Order: sequence, then C-alpha cells, then structure tokens
Amino acid sequence: MDLQLLRDGFVSGLGTAVALIAAALTLLLLAWLAATIARRVLGVPVGWPRSMVVGVFMILSFSAMSRYLYDAADLGSVDGSQLNVPAAVVLMFLVLAVAWVFAIGVAVLVGLEVAFPTGSLPKLTSLFSGWRARRQRAKRYSDVVRIAFKHGLGSQLRGLTRNTRNADEEETALHLRLALNEAGVTFVKLGQMLSTRRDVLSEPYIRELSKLQTHAEPEPWSAIRPAIGKYLGRDLDEVFSWVNPEPLASASVAQVHEGTLLSGQVVVLKVQRPSALRQVRRDIDIVLRMARWLDRTAPWARSLGINNLAQGFADSLREELNYRVELENMRSVAAALAESGIEDVLVPHAYEEFSGSRLLVMDKLDGLPISHSHHLLAAMQPVQRNGVAEKLLKATLSQIVDTGVFHADLHPGNIFLRDDGGIGLLDFGSVGRLDPGTRQSLGTLLYAVEKDDGVSATDALIELLDRPDELDERALERGVGQLLTRYRTGFGAHGSRSMFSVLLNLLVQHGFAVPPQIAAAFRALAALEGTLGQISPDFDVVAAARAEGKRIMGRQFKPGNLKDQLESRMLQLLPLLDRMPRRINKLTEDLEQGRFSMNVRMLADNRDRHFLDTLVQQVVVALLASAATLGAIVLIASDTGPMLTENVRMHAFFGYTLLFAGFVLSLRAVALVFRRHPESTNRDI
Repeated sequence: MDLQLLRDGFVSGLGTAVALIAAALTLLLLAWLAATIARRVLGVPVGWPRSMVVGVFMILSFSAMSRYLYDAADLGSVDGSQLNVPAAVVLMFLVLAVAWVFAIGVAVLVGLEVAFPTGSLPKLTSLFSGWRARRQRAKRYSDVVRIAFKHGLGSQLRGLTRNTRNADEEETALHLRLALNEAGVTFVKLGQMLSTRRDVLSEPYIRELSKLQTHAEPEPWSAIRPAIGKYLGRDLDEVFSWVNPEPLASASVAQVHEGTLLSGQVVVLKVQRPSALRQVRRDIDIVLRMARWLDRTAPWARSLGINNLAQGFADSLREELNYRVELENMRSVAAALAESGIEDVLVPHAYEEFSGSRLLVMDKLDGLPISHSHHLLAAMQPVQRNGVAEKLLKATLSQIVDTGVFHADLHPGNIFLRDDGGIGLLDFGSVGRLDPGTRQSLGTLLYAVEKDDGVSATDALIELLDRPDELDERALERGVGQLLTRYRTGFGAHGSRSMFSVLLNLLVQHGFAVPPQIAAAFRALAALEGTLGQISPDFDVVAAARAEGKRIMGRQFKPGNLKDQLESRMLQLLPLLDRMPRRINKLTEDLEQGRFSMNVRMLADNRDRHFLDTLVQQVVVALLASAATLGAIVLIASDTGPMLTENVRMHAFFGYTLLFAGFVLSLRAVALVFRRHPESTNRDI
C-alpha cells in the first residue's frame, strides 16, 4: 500500500515537473517571438538579453491588460463563462490587448536603449565570472583616479587640447607629468608616446612629458635569477659562465645584466620583470576604458580620435613587451644598414637560441650611450664630433629613404658612442616601416629642400600625407617656402635643429592627418635633432640633410636606376596603350555621329546613399506616426457611429487601434534617432 502511494506521488510529481517545464518552454518561445517582432519593428540592432527580458514582461502582462479591457468595456467575465457581447467583439478586444501590451513592451525597450545603449553594458557572463580580476582592476582604477585628483587634474582634463590658452597651462603640464610618473610604467610610457605627438598636444605638454623617464629601483637578484631560468627553460649555468647580479640599467619593465656565455662571449641580458606583463596588461585595460569614457564625455577627445590613439598605444606597448618582436626588428635594421653599405653604425648580434618573448640576449657594445658620454665628447675635436653627428644622420636618412626600415626612437639613451668612434644602436622596440611610394615622396621632399623649391616640397607633402578635405594649397605653399627660407644653409646650426619639429607643426596647422608610420619617421627625425645637438652643438642639421638628400636622390637618378623605373612605369602603361587606339576611335565616331554622351551617377558612394536612406526613412516614419496619431485622436473624440459595446463606440475602438500604430511608429522614430553604429552594438545586454 505504501509502495503504491509512493509510486502515485512520484508520477504526480513527475507530471507536475513536466507541466512546469512545458510552461517555461512555452513562455520562453512566446517571449522569443515577441522579442523578435519588437526588434524588427524598431529596425535597430538591440541586444538579445534585454529583448528577451522585455518579451517575458509582455507575455506576463497580457493577463493584466485583458482584465483591464474586460472591465473597462464591460465585456463580461475574464474566463469567458459569461459574455455581454458577441464572441467576435471579445476577440477584437483581445487582439487590441495584445497590441497594447506589445506597444508598452517596445516602449520599455526603447527606454532602455536611450538610457543604456546596446554596447554600453558588460556582457551577462561577466556578472558571474572574473570577480578577482574585476576587483583588482577596480582597485587599480581607483588608485589612478586618486593620483589624478591628487595632482589637480580632475577638473583640467579639458585643458589638454591644442586650442587651450589658459594662463596656467605650464602648471597643468607639470602636474600631468608628475601624475603619470606616479601612476607607473604604463602611464609613463603613455606620456612618452604623447610627448612625440605634436599634432595632438601643445608645446608646454610636449616639453614636460619629454622629461619622463622609466628608471626604477632594480628587482633583487633573488627574483631575477629564477625568472631568467624560467625564460631560458634551463638553468643559468647551462648557458652562462657568469652573470653579474648588479644590473647595468634598470627600468620599470626590464633591467639589463652583463654576462658571459660559456663560449667566452661577453653579452647583456635584457630581462623582463616577473610582474611587468601582468601589470601592463591591467593598466592597458584601464587606459582603453578611460579613452572610451573620454570619447563619450569630452568633445576634444572625440575630435582627436582618442580611441584610435589609445588602441595604437596598446598595440605598440604589447609589441614592446614581446622581445621576439624586438629581435626581429634588430635583424631588419641590421639588414637595412648592410643594404645601404653603412658599416660604422652597429646593431648588436642577438642570440635567438637563448632569447624568448621575455628575455633578450645580445652582444655587449663597447662604449657609452650619448646621454652619458659628455666627457668623451668633450675630449673630441669639433671636426670629430661633426663627423659622428653626420654619420648618425646619414644612417638614419638612409634607413628611412633607401630601405624603409628605421629605428624610430633615437633619443640619446638608445645611441652608443663606441670606443672606436663608431655608433651603436639599442632598444629596437619601436621600429618603423615605410612602403616604396612613401619613401619616394620623402626623398622628393629632401631633394626639394636641397633645391630650395617650395612648390615641389609642397607637392611632396600632399602626396605623402592624408590630404584634408579643405586644404588651402596656396597658404601651405607659402608656409613651406618660408620654412625653407628660414632654415636654408647659413641660418645657423643652433636654429637648424628644430626644422623637422617646425615642419610637423606646420602640417598640423593645415589640418593634415599624419599616418602612424609617417609620424614615426618625423618623430625619429625630431628626436634625432636633439641627439645631434648633444653630439655636436655646431652641427648644421639642415645643411647635412640637404646634402644627404641630394646624394640619395642622385643615386636614384643614375642611368641604371632610371632605366629600372622607366621599365616599371612602362609595364603599368602597356595595358592602357594597347586599348588607347580603340577608345580614341570610338570617341571620334561618337562625336561625328552625335552619339557622344556622359553618364553621371548621383549618390554613387555607399555612405551618401546610406545617409539619404536613413534620412528618408526617419522622415517617412515620423510623418506616418503623426498622421496615425492625429487620426486616432479624431476617432477617439468622435461621439458618432455605432456602439461596439455598451461603453465603447466602434470609431473609438478603431481610434485606439490607430493610436497603437502611431505609438509604435513614434517609438521606431525615436529608436532611429538614438541608433548607434553597428560595430558597437552587437555583443551585450
């Protein structure tokens, strides 16, 4: 008997569970159907999670709406056991109830989109995972914000634009440098990157941020030795006979130790700090989040394309943290120097078999960096110092114009003055690459400077850069001509060292957008100007650059090179020349017989068509919504027509139906107005 009761209870419970599951699945199916229709009606990409929540709300609200209409129209009992009107009328009111529940749900969806656009909230999965990382990020974020407010930057973020004319701009720049320095390695490197962007920041910020250095207290040998062994994949004694526990240099990301291979070769080990990668990744995430916030809240940030700047910085820093990239850059620059026949500029040999993504082993360069070579330079004759400066400038211009692979961070700490008088290059985390067309334009620019030809120099700049939509070519030509006149030979060595910086400022004033790789070339030349000034204060940069430009372009004008260029151009022209006679013949026949015509395609650009389509769609939807709403008001206010129920006239019923259409169309119009770009609206709540 007890077994039978147990069996009956189990069957009953199982039936109840199956019924609940079926009800839940039915609810979800109906909610999905309602959400799909709502998304199609709005015509904008709305996140699925919020659409499903609103869909469930619609289904659950149907009963309440039905009860309200039954009571208001006096249709009878809600369960249908007693009806005061025909069943067809009841069905009409049920359809109206469904319509208005749907309309209210769509209104809720539009409200959510206006308040919290799709793309602005985290994914649902992030609410249930990554709590530890989120907590650490929040702590770090609060630290960064605290540092910013500590240095008085909370209310001065808008002062970072080029257009600022505040009297305390110098003080703001100083506090910005102090804040970045206190925030740590990632923000120091961000400041260093910004110090090279004269097209973004004004001179006081450039001057202050250029003082940022990444020196840091060295990591203890007890932490560095295991890290080296981990990066090597073996014990140190299997590769090195000796490694100096005291670092030669120490920065926030890495430190450098001297060592000796088992073969006896003296090397240096560039070792990434064990915690550097984790810290930089966390800070990069904060930088990107802050950039997105500024893009939404600060017009100056949006106009500068701060999201692209931040993403470019993040990509560059990630590459800098991967020493395999630096090793490949070293090989590329060494090959470029060898191809140009430059032997006095040395790139240290790197040992790939001992290097990895976080450890770089290379030969040690004899000598000292330019930043620490004041006593060596003071002992040289002016002619010798000029020779060293000329050698460095020649190697840099040859890298940029001849091969297109160049060291892009030529500050005094990355250039070694070797014991034999030669030059060595270090730190290849930032290396630029230029395509042949860009190199040709740069060479033409240098040649125009040599010939004092402002027109050709202007044409070379326009060919080199992204031309602004509204460019005053005559004003640009005058500016370039004045610059050439100012910096021609004889102006003086001290004044000549700012030519490339002044040229970059001139381009920015005329609205040019400088592509990243070309900006890297100008940045390398601008940094080189300061380094050359330390090597030889009397060195005339412009005169040497003009002479080198003449030499480089003269080599391109040799008979053999000209022959190769002509052959290349002829290969490009041959298909056109083959078709030319037939096309000329057709044109003359059409002209002779009066058949000549021209076809002009209006709105051929997809962006123009998209803009016009969107505008027409918004206007049509707004007009339809207005017409439907006005018609609904007229019908509802009418006191004529047959009675559908005892309380509701037929005209009023159709008025509420038409009002539903006007309401939904109005919601669609609002959704179209607040529509975001598709690339930011496809992943979240």
